[in-house]
Amino acid sequence: MSVVAHPLPRAAPVGHPRPWRMLWITAAWGSCFVAITIALKDAPVLWLAALRALVAGAAVGILVGIQRVPIPRDARTWALIACLGLVNVALGFATMFAAAAGLSTGIASVLANAQPLLILLPAWWLYSERPSPSAIAAIAVGFTGLLIVVLPAGLGTGAWVALTSAAATTAGTLISRIVHADPRFVAAAQLLIGGAVLAATATLAEGPPRIDWTLPFILSLLFLSLIGTAATTVAWFAETRRARLDTLAAWTLLVPVYGILLSQLLMHEAPGLWGWVGTGVVLISMGLLAVESRRRPAAVPTRSIPGMTIDPATSHPEAPAPHGRDHTRPERKHR
Repeated sequence: MSVVAHPLPRAAPVGHPRPWRMLWITAAWGSCFVAITIALKDAPVLWLAALRALVAGAAVGILVGIQRVPIPRDARTWALIACLGLVNVALGFATMFAAAAGLSTGIASVLANAQPLLILLPAWWLYSERPSPSAIAAIAVGFTGLLIVVLPAGLGTGAWVALTSAAATTAGTLISRIVHADPRFVAAAQLLIGGAVLAATATLAEGPPRIDWTLPFILSLLFLSLIGTAATTVAWFAETRRARLDTLAAWTLLVPVYGILLSQLLMHEAPGLWGWVGTGVVLISMGLLAVESRRRPAAVPTRSIPGMTIDPATSHPEAPAPHGRDHTRPERKHR
């Protein structure tokens, strides 16, 4: 049975992402690839991914308990959170860590953060965020750059694993838009669910955890969990409620920039010729998307999907009410 989504007749204006928040989020994510590379010297891939998710989920869970964040009761919200845990955390973390183990830190950060290229078409179909012709051209340029990076390495390498991580993150961003629950609770629940799945998978694939608890490993794990995951996940989910997804995702073009610079400074890594060429093409395409997103008005048309209504104007307390109507005051009834 085919599903047809019909746009609602009005659009709800929302703001652009907060610049300072996005700067520290992308800086933290870019730094994660260096921390992952360091931590993988003392722990296997899946167990490290599981520890990152579980420690981060526990930290946000403690915050949720202290602040008495409301817990959703409906099954639909829990189903969406479970999907986030499976896709955004379990699949996304596992492939991200595997990519960092099989690629140079800089190249892994470029491919694993191709979200600006991957999110435009799904956001258009699901949320009526229609890309302009220049944005579509930027997508073509971006995929050309990805092919330049991937093809010389061959199929079945860390390059394709990194792209899988980017696809999982893109799916998580799309799902997060329709989860109507407090971002702190969503972050904690999806991290704990995904971490449990990763731990079970690690037990089957890697056996009991064999971890060397050195000081560099502990510091890397704490950074990955508390700053690179717990804090950034809550902040990112809050931004998905108020901004166009293409505008928001365009900010992640800074992540590979941070990753490449830090890998050069701290890890002394240098990609080969085709790696540099492909990385440059990808960054150019992401820059084009960023310029394009600044030209577009910050408006997200609402759209109906079977079983749900998505209205970004009411999904964040700071968003203005549609048609200038103040929902904080009771509406007068007319006979």
